[in-house]
Amino acid sequence: MGLAWQQGPLATRTVGHFLVAQPLPERMLFAEPLRRRMRVRYAGQWVADSEDVVLLHEPGRYPVAYFPSSDVLDGHLVADGRATEHRELGRTEWFTALAGDRVTPRAAWQHTGLPEHAAVLRDRVAFAWRAMDAFYEEDERVVGHAADMYHRNDIRQTSRHLVVRAGDRVVAETRRPLVLYESGFAPRWYVPREDVDESALTAADGQTFCPYKGLASYYDIGEHRRAAWSYLSAWPEVARVSGHVSFEPDIVDVRLDGRRLALAPGQKVLPHGIDRGLDPAELHDERNEN
Repeated sequence: MGLAWQQGPLATRTVGHFLVAQPLPERMLFAEPLRRRMRVRYAGQWVADSEDVVLLHEPGRYPVAYFPSSDVLDGHLVADGRATEHRELGRTEWFTALAGDRVTPRAAWQHTGLPEHAAVLRDRVAFAWRAMDAFYEEDERVVGHAADMYHRNDIRQTSRHLVVRAGDRVVAETRRPLVLYESGFAPRWYVPREDVDESALTAADGQTFCPYKGLASYYDIGEHRRAAWSYLSAWPEVARVSGHVSFEPDIVDVRLDGRRLALAPGQKVLPHGIDRGLDPAELHDERNEN
């Protein structure tokens, strides 16, 4: 899922490998200019606004945006006297965010003991995602985490034969599924609603949130819990799968051209990043704010 998250090339569980004679370091960090204007909103105020953001990719983490200190509005961050040690980037000092009557401890951090090879992060501040109200690229809100430029979704139409069974019951059968190829994941197969026996689906409690596709709703199939899901209103970038249904091959029998599919290693999403977890409430908050 991107460059350093899930099974990306810099992740600790990557499915690929670099063709080099000597083994690479166990952990590699990668920093690059974002080349997008990014803003941070807190307590109804813009507290940072920059076109010079650096994005840090760290193994097993979501990408994190670092703002020049000069692009952070004065008076909103106060050093709280606490420091931690980053294994590669050294001493890290933390800040409390202030605006009006609102006070949020550990809302931002800065690496103050950087080694020379990481000087690109010097005099830069990162904001804890869930401590802020919102992050924006230009005038559009970014939810989940800073956008990973190496994460993509490609959707292809196919005429392959897909059959889903729960026991002896055929739950879905189609020769027109959509296949979604998402960075760091095995392909996922989406079935048009017209080719699904919807009487087999029972809406399940709880939703999950993908920063790249939107809000997913889940379905039980008989005794099989959360065996299927659907993005009822997928985001524009992946709108083709809106309303389609996908099925978990480790819960029900999913066969493609007669071959039973299995859940690929590392396929399940790990929801926790450097300072937060993916929470559907953030998407609801985004809708309420707009």
